[in-house]
Amino acid sequence: MPIITVCNEKGGTGKSSIAQSLSVYLVQHKKSVLLIDADPQKSTSDWASERQKSKLNAIPFVEMSGNICESLIQLSERFDYLVVDCGGADSKAMRSSLATSDVALLPFRPKRRDLRIAHDMAEIVETAKALNAKLKVSSVITQAPTHPNQKYRIENAKKLLSQLRLNPLDSFTRNLNAWDDAEESGCSVLEYTEDKKAANDARNLFTELFEDIKNG
Repeated sequence: MPIITVCNEKGGTGKSSIAQSLSVYLVQHKKSVLLIDADPQKSTSDWASERQKSKLNAIPFVEMSGNICESLIQLSERFDYLVVDCGGADSKAMRSSLATSDVALLPFRPKRRDLRIAHDMAEIVETAKALNAKLKVSSVITQAPTHPNQKYRIENAKKLLSQLRLNPLDSFTRNLNAWDDAEESGCSVLEYTEDKKAANDARNLFTELFEDIKNG
């Protein structure tokens, strides 16, 4: 069944929050999901452990490192989806996950220091696709500025990602505190009742992602 890798060798782009919320989105759509933490910082493992203490639906998770190809293949037979949260580095776990996955989702903040990494990620993805013909790649702008006069940053970032054939989604997430607040309480923005804006961003993102997957 589909394996989705959320990755970027630049840290701080919101990979873990995206992976966590994606897992919740799938569970809300009655899919069985295994969340895989391939990040040495173990943020997603901490989140999933905190979640188990609450009344929220538990998200099964495991930690992995190194070459994880065979493990992903074996586990994919037991779940509808695997969601892999990779660390902010060019690691063996990230490359082996891309070599096995059906979908790669690459988050980028619309900042110069983040977008400089886009060229490197484009090369990594190109290599992965040479080994894994089924891999479908999308990118998403995260933590976008909320002020209307900063919209040009989002558009410029999308233009660059498009030129690099990283297929930016129209949807993006905004720089809202709800992402951090939800994660600290072991929930996702989709379940966070204090701010619906972040939930709408996430829902639009995942709806578009799966529509793209469906359309091939």
